[in-house]
Amino acid sequence: LRVSSRTGATKDMGKMLGGEEEKDPDAQKKEEERQEALRQQEEERKAKHARMEAEREKVRQQIRDKYGLKKKEEKEAEEKAALEQPCEGSLTRPKKAIPAGCGDEEEEEEESILDTVLKYLPGPLQDMFKK
Repeated sequence: LRVSSRTGATKDMGKMLGGEEEKDPDAQKKEEERQEALRQQEEERKAKHARMEAEREKVRQQIRDKYGLKKKEEKEAEEKAALEQPCEGSLTRPKKAIPAGCGDEEEEEEESILDTVLKYLPGPLQDMFKK
């Protein structure tokens, strides 16, 4: 009895591990039908979602028209165009548009302010700062 029960168990283990199973003659046909049904369900689901999204987009567009809003893509396109064409005297123009020599003036002004302050300090303090 024990030997026969072991062989039955090993037969089942072989099936679980991917061994030879009893072949159903219609198994291939059933599998193809199942795959086709899954494909149809997926296509129906995608079509349903596309319809729902189209309806949502229609409602979004009505809201945009009502309140004068723009799509995100339109906003980004306008912002890029604005950056590419900076206005004369704009406060937000790119750094490379600043003429050469404009940024150097700040350091000179700071030095002249320091010199002016030194003039008004008493003599011993002036000597300390000059060293």
